[in-house]
Amino acid sequence: MKALQIRRSVRRFGMARLTSPLSPSGAVRVGPVELTDVSEPARPPGPGWHRFETSLAGICGSDLSLIDGHASSYFDDWVSFPFVPGHEVVGRLEDGRRVVLEPVLGHAARGAVPPWPDAAPGDGHDYAHLVTGPLEPGIQTGFCCSTGGGWSPWFWAHESQLHFLPDHMPDERAVLVEPIAGAVHGAVMAANSPTERRNGVIAVLGAGTMGLASIAAVRQQIPDGLIVAGGRYPHQLTLAKEFGADVVTDGGGLARAVRRATGSHRIGAALSGGADVVIDAVGSSESISGAITMARPGGTVVLLGMPAEVSLDLTALWHRQVNLRGCYTYGTELVNGQPVRTFDIAVQLADMIGAERLLSATYPLERHVDALAHAAAAGRRGAVKIAFDLRGAN
Repeated sequence: MKALQIRRSVRRFGMARLTSPLSPSGAVRVGPVELTDVSEPARPPGPGWHRFETSLAGICGSDLSLIDGHASSYFDDWVSFPFVPGHEVVGRLEDGRRVVLEPVLGHAARGAVPPWPDAAPGDGHDYAHLVTGPLEPGIQTGFCCSTGGGWSPWFWAHESQLHFLPDHMPDERAVLVEPIAGAVHGAVMAANSPTERRNGVIAVLGAGTMGLASIAAVRQQIPDGLIVAGGRYPHQLTLAKEFGADVVTDGGGLARAVRRATGSHRIGAALSGGADVVIDAVGSSESISGAITMARPGGTVVLLGMPAEVSLDLTALWHRQVNLRGCYTYGTELVNGQPVRTFDIAVQLADMIGAERLLSATYPLERHVDALAHAAAAGRRGAVKIAFDLRGAN
């Protein structure tokens, strides 16, 4: 079958990294991803696995960082090449039931003992199972050569990864559930932070898919909080307001807006006070540094955007005693003292906000160069989420 596949190639990764600042489409053409014939596995990896037929598969920032050669070498030992990307997926099982994928390849998928009964794939405090067991190494579906991924007509998914969809939910809404789940995880982390106050200020830095989803999730989890959001483009600011932000501003004005909302003074590049929680949905050197200086002394920064190689002066982190928390994927959340699966919350939230508004364009796999270039330049092209449409490929 035809699928998009990434092979390990230092030369191709290097060429993509050099080309991407000049031409996103050029980086795709010279980079490590290619549309190729992939052998269909004759049998599933083990008991409990199902054939997952892809309908829509989103393009994520982590996918783009791989394709343009900017992904961190940290993940080299946590993935297995060659792999088919695609972890934001809605599709059907062979019996016709519609499902979304929770892509983490957890304990159950790898034949390991879950950390507790009914644990989500992302739960637990040891990552050994991600590189052991019957599967090749892989943090998620879409980064493991044993399972395949969503940028193909079908792949293998374990029953622990499946979430069945209500009949009324269109595919265009459901394909946003996975990124929304990541944003919900960050919002619950913010809500449960000891620095968050009931009527406190929560700043969201970035208004791409993850930033906008974070605004909606924070409004859901901290209904009385004051949300201040910053984005770069007019369409992002409009959506940020619609999704629940109280104050919206271009990214350069976010510190100023937080200063006004908190009554803080400006001291050089920092604020005397600041937001109780800052959610950084970008993950660059500049955004992390800005988030730290926008959080009040003793406040919390939730790092939702995936960083790679960053350069930071951490004096402000030390001086302001800011809590810097990484926020990876999802699992089981503690909401009002009760355990809830992140994906269950995300399915409900996707319905509440009409998440299909974030899906700007879809492409067939054959137009992957156009699709990936569109995703890489989504903001300046007035778009948010780009996805592959494989509904005619099965």
